[in-house]
This record gives sequence, C-alpha cells and structure tokens, in this order.
Amino acid sequence: LLMTSFLKRMKVARWESMRFALCLNINSLMCTPEMRLCLLFVVTLVSLAPAVRGGDKKKLQIGIKKRVDNCPIKSRKGDVLNMHYTGKLEDGTEFDSSIPRNQPFTFTLGTGQVIKGWDQGLLGMCEGEKRKLVIPSELGYGDRGAPPKIPGGATLIFEVELLGIERRSDL
Repeated sequence: LLMTSFLKRMKVARWESMRFALCLNINSLMCTPEMRLCLLFVVTLVSLAPAVRGGDKKKLQIGIKKRVDNCPIKSRKGDVLNMHYTGKLEDGTEFDSSIPRNQPFTFTLGTGQVIKGWDQGLLGMCEGEKRKLVIPSELGYGDRGAPPKIPGGATLIFEVELLGIERRSDL
C-alpha cells in the first residue's frame, strides 16, 4: 500500500506499473511468478551496485590558491619537493604545520614517503604555487587514523606551498 500511494504521488498512470508495485506485497494475488522473479532480480542488482562501482569513495579535491606566472619546471614523480604545509581536520582543528617550526618538509614525490593524497595532489605543481588539498581518508590515514591527533576515517585538509623542486638528474 505504501508503494501504491508513492506511485500515485509520482503520477504513474500505467496500470502495469501499479500492478508491479502491488507485487511488492508478496501475498498479493495480482503478482505473477514472473513479476516476483523480476522484482527479486532488480532488488539484487540494486543491492550489489555499491560493491560493483567500489562504494561511495570520495575523490581528492585540489584547489589552486596562488598561481605563478613563470613556471619553468613542474613537479613530477621522483622529484624532491620542499614544502610548507598546514594540516587541519574538517572541523578546523589544526593537527600539524611546518610554518611555526620554520622548517620546510622535504620528501620525494610519488615514492610513498607521504600519504597518497599528497603523492597525487602535488603532481604538476610549480615553485611558489599554493594549493588546498581536501583528502578523503582512503588517500590519507584510512580507518586507523594517526592517533592521537587524527581520528580514523578523517578527511584531511592541507594548505601547501611548494618552495622548491630538485630534479633527480640535478642531484
């Protein structure tokens, strides 16, 4: 009955649609075995859909806060990057920053030295450029988090500035 009133509200006029909706009531005499089989098939497909497409994974978001006019070199995998950063949780709680220490963070891009969100979000960056990265937990610290400051499942927000790029061939 709930489905019938729903379909009426949706202005479904076709009797077959109404009849199929009535089939949701298993005890309904209007439901043919074929309709029950079809309904079972549809319900199964709908329930499997999230598993097939990989769930509702969030994507990495990259925002450019400051562009540079002259960019002779862009960051790529294998480059050694010197960065300033500030990391926050979604509620605005700051969990780390290189700025108060006045000590840039140095690492090799694309080698797993940092979280995946950084390895992906800092590609193609220019010296002097600033970005905002919104990193879903799957590309951050995952369900475990990094206690005590970063809880499991946390989305991370980083404001980053690329201070320098050292190419491997330049070392």
